[in-house]
Amino acid sequence: MTESTFIHRYEPARDAGSPPLLLLHGTGGDENDLLGLGKMISPGSALLSPRGRVLEHGMPRFFRRLAEGVFDEDDVRKRALELGDFVAEAQQRYGIAAPVAVGFSNGANIAAALLLLKPEALTGAILLRAMVPLSDASKAELGGKPVLLLSGQADPIVPASNSARLAALLSESGARVDHKVLPAGHQLSQADVTLARNWIGNVDAKAA
Repeated sequence: MTESTFIHRYEPARDAGSPPLLLLHGTGGDENDLLGLGKMISPGSALLSPRGRVLEHGMPRFFRRLAEGVFDEDDVRKRALELGDFVAEAQQRYGIAAPVAVGFSNGANIAAALLLLKPEALTGAILLRAMVPLSDASKAELGGKPVLLLSGQADPIVPASNSARLAALLSESGARVDHKVLPAGHQLSQADVTLARNWIGNVDAKAA
């Protein structure tokens, strides 16, 4: 793999019919953080889990931010394209199809940016506590890609208006968006796991 390589973990599929998952951690996480979540959501899937390459006070992230909720959008674009290159190389290296992204917080934001900037990198996405990643994002051609957006009603970081705007942006770009607002904050809950597992099961069945 080339200079776009990320430190990452890869676990092969245990069920060839399950979609591979691209696991994208939140701020301060690493390549190990979401492996357990991936196994709960889709036990048979191959798991590809990179570590963000930007450090904020020593904590890994997938792109720079200027303040809480204020993103360095030039960096978002650059890092999303780097991640797309990494995914393409991993597909060749490990012999997997384009994955479904499962992103939490900062990881969900880079997944949303990847959908908008390089949609061919993903077959769909589960976005957990995501925000609009780019204020001037042009509509992508998402061609019916399935997206599950799970927001927290009491999330102190992501305003309800922002997650609603992200749902609208992805829908207008052609994604099939299922947006649910849960009685939760920014942290994940059992409801997130259950909804994600059921959703990916339905996506899997439709693909089959």
